[in-house]
Amino acid sequence: MKDFIMHTSDLAGMSILILDDEVLVRKPIAAALEKLGADVTATDTIAAARQLAGELNFDLVLLDVHLPDGLGTDLLRDKVFLESTGVIVMTAHGGISGAVEAMKLGAVDYLAKPLEPAELLLVIGRVMRTRQSARIQEHRREDELPSGEPFFFGSALAGLETQLDKILAADRRVQAPLPPVLILGETGTGKTTIARWLHHRGPRTRQALIEVNCSALPDTLAESELFGHERGAFTDARSTRMGLFEAASGGTLFLDELPSLSPALQTKVLTAIEDHKIRRVGGNRSIAIDVRIVAATNCDLIRQVNEGRFRQDLYHRLDLFRIQIPPLRDRGQDIISLAELLLRRLCQRHRLPLKRITPLGRKRLLAYHWPGNVRELAHELERAVVFSDGSDIDFVHLDMAPSETSPTNNEDWFNPRFRFPAEGFRLENAINRLIDHAFQQTNQNVSAAARILGVTRDYLRYRLGNAEDQSRGENDSFGP
Repeated sequence: MKDFIMHTSDLAGMSILILDDEVLVRKPIAAALEKLGADVTATDTIAAARQLAGELNFDLVLLDVHLPDGLGTDLLRDKVFLESTGVIVMTAHGGISGAVEAMKLGAVDYLAKPLEPAELLLVIGRVMRTRQSARIQEHRREDELPSGEPFFFGSALAGLETQLDKILAADRRVQAPLPPVLILGETGTGKTTIARWLHHRGPRTRQALIEVNCSALPDTLAESELFGHERGAFTDARSTRMGLFEAASGGTLFLDELPSLSPALQTKVLTAIEDHKIRRVGGNRSIAIDVRIVAATNCDLIRQVNEGRFRQDLYHRLDLFRIQIPPLRDRGQDIISLAELLLRRLCQRHRLPLKRITPLGRKRLLAYHWPGNVRELAHELERAVVFSDGSDIDFVHLDMAPSETSPTNNEDWFNPRFRFPAEGFRLENAINRLIDHAFQQTNQNVSAAARILGVTRDYLRYRLGNAEDQSRGENDSFGP
């Protein structure tokens, strides 16, 4: 048999059984697949195959039809192999009828002898992709999420968009394996939408994107769901199951609310990121993966690390590409632009005439604290579209919301309800605070901060220099 072509996909960690009574077929196939990293077991009788199937879990079986002690199709008829095992039938010339019967009994493909190495590898790759797709579809049925709308950046998030473009440029240079991305932001700010944005504009857009809400995974099932399990690993493990890390290989795995995983699972996630390998629950072999991890949380991760609830080494590993999404209340007039965009989409979806946000409604949108951020804004707009009789929307019910849902300090000038104090107001401090807020929003980018403030870079540098001088002067005044 000719040597296998080595440009095919790596089979590292894959467990394969070869059942063929011809030694000149069996041995070369086994040797070639082992060179590609597969864990290969070879035998020549149905009896031996039955025993092996009862003792070991196989990802793939290469099955000859005519064997000394019976027909290979009997193993399929008797359901000897697990449902998760892909079976490829090998049949000699003239044995197509046996291959057809095998396909009816559950085989996923067949090959005619003499085997062509390139064709065998193509079929194996097809079987692997089929199993991966089946696991992805299973997950989507269990935890299906809406596709969502494109992310609205606006002028307030111009710096964030620039940062994302830089990540995409780095992704195209690196190709594989891609480094992880960490997305931080309050609930409802659009972390999931950003994860989808990165995936669908990056080099892996044709591959799978799997989304997992880690906080919704029960502790007893989380490890199996993420990393898979072997048959018999625990009481209900009646068959081998592929984990989501393995199913997402080649694509992106979005782990929302990652800190909700236990420290033990955080360790396994760290190992998967660093070694590009996972091990199923109850398994003793490593499975190679190539997954782009995008992790997200609404927690203060530094505090979580300091309190011992999140692994420091995992935090540093994730923190290479960090994206901070500011809350909706900090986006200024972009709240109005976003609300009008969402309003148009909602009216189209419900097939209603376009409604208008009144001037009073705009003021209320800007004054409200938005603890639920963009998600809450979308819900409020849909409520108004569905229940409003007229063509105008004024959000009258938002009047009392800030005092009920969030602490509002009317002494804080950075608030629509602010009233100047009788003793006066220090404008210099207010300007410095605005500049500091702009730097936080743009991840300390001077050009972006200057753009959203409507000033020059030189002006910002001048202000920052003055602020440092004032700070030193105030500190000196407390000296001896």
